[in-house]
Amino acid sequence: MKAVTELSVDEQVQKIQSFLEGQFHAELLERIRKGTHKLTVDFDDLARFDPEIATLLLEDPENMLRACEAAVDRLEGVKDFTVRFRQLPESQQISIRHLRSIHLGKFMQLTGIVRQKTDVRPQVTAARFECPSCGNSLLVLQTDIKFREPDRCSCGRKGRFRMLSKELVDAQKIVLEEAPDELEGGEQPKRLNIFLKKDLVAPITESRTNPGSKVTVSGYLKEVPITLQTGGQSTRFDLMVEANHIEAVQEDYSQIKISPEEEEEIFSLAKDPQIYQKLVKSLAPSIYGHDRIKEAMVLQMLGGVRKSRTDGIKTRGDMHILLVGDPGSGKSQLLKRGQKVAPKSRFVSGKGASGAGLTASVVKDEFMRGWALEAGALVLANKGQIFIDELDKMSHEDRSAFHEALEQQQVTISKANIQATLRCETIVLAAANPKLGRFDPYEMLAKQIDLPSTLINRFDLIFPVRDLPSEEKDRKLANFVLNIHRTGDIRDVPIETDMLKKYISYARSRIFPELTAGAVEEIENFYVQMRNSVSREGEGISAIPISARQLEGLVRLSEASARSRLGAQVTRDDAKRAIDLLMHCLSQLGVDPDTGKFDIDRLTTGVTASTRNQAHVLKQIIRELAEVTGDPLVSEEEILAKAAEQGVKEDKAEEILEKLNRMGDIFRPKPGFYSMMK
Repeated sequence: MKAVTELSVDEQVQKIQSFLEGQFHAELLERIRKGTHKLTVDFDDLARFDPEIATLLLEDPENMLRACEAAVDRLEGVKDFTVRFRQLPESQQISIRHLRSIHLGKFMQLTGIVRQKTDVRPQVTAARFECPSCGNSLLVLQTDIKFREPDRCSCGRKGRFRMLSKELVDAQKIVLEEAPDELEGGEQPKRLNIFLKKDLVAPITESRTNPGSKVTVSGYLKEVPITLQTGGQSTRFDLMVEANHIEAVQEDYSQIKISPEEEEEIFSLAKDPQIYQKLVKSLAPSIYGHDRIKEAMVLQMLGGVRKSRTDGIKTRGDMHILLVGDPGSGKSQLLKRGQKVAPKSRFVSGKGASGAGLTASVVKDEFMRGWALEAGALVLANKGQIFIDELDKMSHEDRSAFHEALEQQQVTISKANIQATLRCETIVLAAANPKLGRFDPYEMLAKQIDLPSTLINRFDLIFPVRDLPSEEKDRKLANFVLNIHRTGDIRDVPIETDMLKKYISYARSRIFPELTAGAVEEIENFYVQMRNSVSREGEGISAIPISARQLEGLVRLSEASARSRLGAQVTRDDAKRAIDLLMHCLSQLGVDPDTGKFDIDRLTTGVTASTRNQAHVLKQIIRELAEVTGDPLVSEEEILAKAAEQGVKEDKAEEILEKLNRMGDIFRPKPGFYSMMK
């Protein structure tokens, strides 16, 4: 038997031709009919047909891939086809950080996350030149990065050849970064340039290589010369992979593959009247309690229906949830478990995240000699979910990047002559700790977690996570945790994680429920009743228990509830479930302790209606006292005395006077005296 290296080019082409004729000839003709000019082959099929050729492909891929193209051209009725290989053996599946000089020129498979992506640009693959001396035509294949001209003609002439024509193909560069789940300890993820050509940059394929996508690339490693500033060539070389095949690994909800058998199982689960409870129980079986939060997380993953109106305005279907509460109450564990269930998910911590890292940044692109956009975590998780821990630890400038991303679901960049709008249809589940350690139900949320009220207002549901001593509850929790530590086994999980992920993905991508008249009536009655439950007293400012933002949140929650059973319509029961969940949050965070009534401003603006009413009273007192005395300066003692007569406590009045002074409504010309601003 001949050695692998002794096979002639003609023998290689003949063997590949017989392999393609025997197994793929009908498929090739079908692809020609559809206008597709690529054939994807499993490496195992080639290895079973001829191990010798398969080994040669791994050792000398560049020449073997050319032989494959030549073999295709020999087939009857088949021209200009590219053969692509996938599912290489484990020995060729190499991590980016383990690439060495011995891997140069070898066929390998790499997995990682796309971080950057350049524009598609034409590249020369072959150029034809004419010799001015003898008129001879010379074809030069452009296999390197640097453009090559003929060295000499057969007539003896050197240099100054005239180019007649050139063949161009579309080309693009992406930057592949190691996936964070494959790293150990404090390792920094390594990056590698991947070069894509021909059908790999076709519009259909290109959408799978958007920043944030997790992909598997088959290709061969090449060295790239580094030019020094002096113009000479460095002794060091950069690395690049010439891609032969690329496919998405980590899909969003719409791309997860579901087999017919799994689809049948999903339908049988949906018929179970207890499916909603089973979904909630399966979400985080290793975390005790927090049933209402788990319920909200299931509805968040299922999501509402994204709508496009006739006037061009789009309404988001994704819900955002904020968990605020005591340390050690399981917030981070809920986030970590959610990351395992949600496809295309990312986990970030507030202290280690910047505004640019979350949205997008502009970086210098050496390949295209310009600037390129690098997507941040929110954009990378587009059509997926992002889990943000320690949201309160982020700086004020970084948090400001969230406003547009949460509501408009886009990120607008205007830097370094780049004006771009990036999509981030991303679900956000965030957790924050109160400033003083423990959650205080009597203090406004905006004061406790150091977040701007405008940002808090973007969250559909806000849950306080409280750790209150209770003998019965504490004993159950202790037994649950200790049993897990002892056995390491979590029993009675109704739906396994993989099936749970596929059930949610099926519901999100295939089910688009519509509101029924009963659901609309239920939500409308609740909204109107809540809005008008607070009566106006005199000229005082009335509390607003609920706003239109919560109304849209109720619609999203109702649609998600219908999706939980794969329902095509949102029923009255779905609306009741949504209302119940919203009331649970409002009852813990939206009640004004001064009046005992619901006031949404406790969440959205940080100033309750009763506080605004008392501020109005104090300003009126200052005006009246100034008119009576004829002196614009009014002493603080007189103001406090009058305020006490009208039911405003002294400490509350002092706090409001200080706030009005800071806001510029009144001013303090000297200690102990106030005056109205003119």
